[in-house]
Amino acid sequence: MKKFEEKTTHTEKIYDGKVVKLQVDDVVLPDGETSKRELIKHPGAVGVIPITKENKIVFVEQYRKPLEQSLVEIPAGKLEEGEAPKVTAKRELEEETGYTVREPMAFVASFYTSPGFADEMMHLYLAKNLELVGYPATGDDDEFIELVELTLEEAKQYVKNKRIHDAKTNYAVLYLETLERM
Repeated sequence: MKKFEEKTTHTEKIYDGKVVKLQVDDVVLPDGETSKRELIKHPGAVGVIPITKENKIVFVEQYRKPLEQSLVEIPAGKLEEGEAPKVTAKRELEEETGYTVREPMAFVASFYTSPGFADEMMHLYLAKNLELVGYPATGDDDEFIELVELTLEEAKQYVKNKRIHDAKTNYAVLYLETLERM
């Protein structure tokens, strides 16, 4: 057994939804004791850092029910079964913003969003020199979004004021700030 590994002895599937699956695992801990782990299984997601030709960052503002408030975020969405992250990134960019890119998007990083209880892996891409696709952004049927285009300085102010307050978007702003300093 690997250091700190927890061996699963039983899995109870609780919920199988459109976005997540919930299960409770019985585990044996490294010291031989037992415990329960509540786990969220997620197919993975992408986030896109879209930069216009005018050097503005394109964000979407949307209501987030778990928080009971609206947040300004980078465009993002979940991977569809069998879909490559880069394909998902381009699709989500077009659906949520009405923009596309002709040049390849640059891979930035992949990271776990909440490893204490979920297996969701987020893949982040940088999209530069955006072009309008010729039709308005649609989003999903149950998604109501508004575009917000900001300079990096304005985005940093949004972070300070907690209008940008989620991990992927904070990561994106920090990444752009680091690029600017190089």
